[in-house]
Amino acid sequence: MRPVLIRLEDITRTYHVGEVDVDALCGITYQVLQGDFLGIMGPSGSGKSTLMNIIGCLDRPTNGSYFLSNEEVSKFSKRQLAITRNKRIGFVFQSFNLLSRTTALENVELPLLYADIPTKEARELAYKSLELVGLKDRELRKTNQISGGEMQRVAIARALVTNPTLIMADEPTGNLDTKTSIEIMGIFASLNKEKGITVILVTHEADIAAYANRVIHIRDGVIEREDIKRDIRKISKGEVS
Repeated sequence: MRPVLIRLEDITRTYHVGEVDVDALCGITYQVLQGDFLGIMGPSGSGKSTLMNIIGCLDRPTNGSYFLSNEEVSKFSKRQLAITRNKRIGFVFQSFNLLSRTTALENVELPLLYADIPTKEARELAYKSLELVGLKDRELRKTNQISGGEMQRVAIARALVTNPTLIMADEPTGNLDTKTSIEIMGIFASLNKEKGITVILVTHEADIAAYANRVIHIRDGVIEREDIKRDIRKISKGEVS
């Protein structure tokens, strides 16, 4: 049995907008196992981005508890949350969030510099991370000299460079064409299956969510339903009827 990586217990999140309280999450209880590939889907305003921000330690719940590897991170200080984000969680966003006029290598090195990793070691780790996503010969290209798909590969390499246990991807194919989207999702699937990295993906596209082995559908701040994909590898071997 794989260990539980994420445990959410009755998570709520209320935003104060002027004199009005807006309930973005209304009591989310859920577990994510180490090595899961979880998709989060829901219409605009459903609460899926709020849930991702809480899991990614970018926001705090109003009430409830969030445990990451049995540590209650919902009670962490701002400094502790920042350390957790830097060392244990990798982020990939729709808009890439790369530094302009800098090389792919420099973008990937950035989280290591924040973590006070020596420059030589940081460069070696960044090279390895870029090689892992198929950009071995593009490391010195600047962000304005590469395609959207390559920029997203750089973003994935940056997410990987700190050797995180969890990668969070927010609409990672939203700015990409179909062919490139398939390539990018292939990278996530490979990292999950071959490296055992837990991946949490927020998307509104069913064909992208289909890469996940579990998908939760959120509406009005609650989990409406969960879809669990049977293990195709086991089915092909006749281990699952």
